[in-house]
Amino acid sequence: MFIQQTDLFRGMDKDFVKETYDLTIKDTCKEGDVLFSEGDHATHFYILLKGRVRLGTRDTGQVVHTVSRPGEAFGWSSLVGRDVYSASAECLESTKLLKIDREDFQEILAKDPTNGLYFFRRLAEALGERLINSYSSLGLAQPSEEHRTYGSSLTLQQSGSEIPKSIAL
Repeated sequence: MFIQQTDLFRGMDKDFVKETYDLTIKDTCKEGDVLFSEGDHATHFYILLKGRVRLGTRDTGQVVHTVSRPGEAFGWSSLVGRDVYSASAECLESTKLLKIDREDFQEILAKDPTNGLYFFRRLAEALGERLINSYSSLGLAQPSEEHRTYGSSLTLQQSGSEIPKSIAL
């Protein structure tokens, strides 16, 4: 079960992961296929299995991010309270992915709030990492060390390790 090895699902309860996997739809797309367009109703989120997907804005055509790492998730608008996608997704080559229905997944999250909390923490970490990478690719100033250590302190708290005063929340 591939999704158990992704950053979003690694280490989570096997039943939670299996129930999520059972509602995934495997999809294969060709170069140039558009998975969703900016402004479309956000109905699914995706996990890349193989290939590359360009996330970009419609107005400027600017590439926001290129999804290229197997296990990387995108289409998060469907999970974070947005009704529409904030970017468009276009396959840059033959691509395989898992597609997960927003409403079905929200039901699973509601039934298992503990794993739901872990999932959204990991999602927040992934969003933060993507934001930092965007700063770098745009040549903008990097977040301060204080801001970069926040995620580390969450990890330390979760593991039960003592948090140094310099990064305590």
